[in-house]
Amino acid sequence: MSNKTVWSSESGDLRKKQNLTPNPSTLTGTRPLRRGESLPPQQQTIYLHRETSGRNGTPVSLVKNLALNAEDMKALAKKLKQQCGTGGTIKDGVIEIQGEHRQKIAEILIKLGYKVKIAGG
Repeated sequence: MSNKTVWSSESGDLRKKQNLTPNPSTLTGTRPLRRGESLPPQQQTIYLHRETSGRNGTPVSLVKNLALNAEDMKALAKKLKQQCGTGGTIKDGVIEIQGEHRQKIAEILIKLGYKVKIAGG
């Protein structure tokens, strides 16, 4: 009874088959990022968002799309918090800085060599 078949097809479970689309990293000649590695700033495009939902109208600046290991992410968050003179945190690979600081964060990241895009209004 524990080996009961729920659904089957002739080709089996397609989710378990390998993806046949080429990996973008193999097309550009770069190798995929390993766990615990960080991409150099010149190879990253960072997106800055502003969010107020769930925060009683208080704005928070979000730094997204970072390909950094935990240690580098923590160091970058610390630098941004010090430069902005405010608090913040890291949640799910996103740096959250308290307040509306997107312009200042963009300047800091550009000086560090990142490509920056300010998203949202």
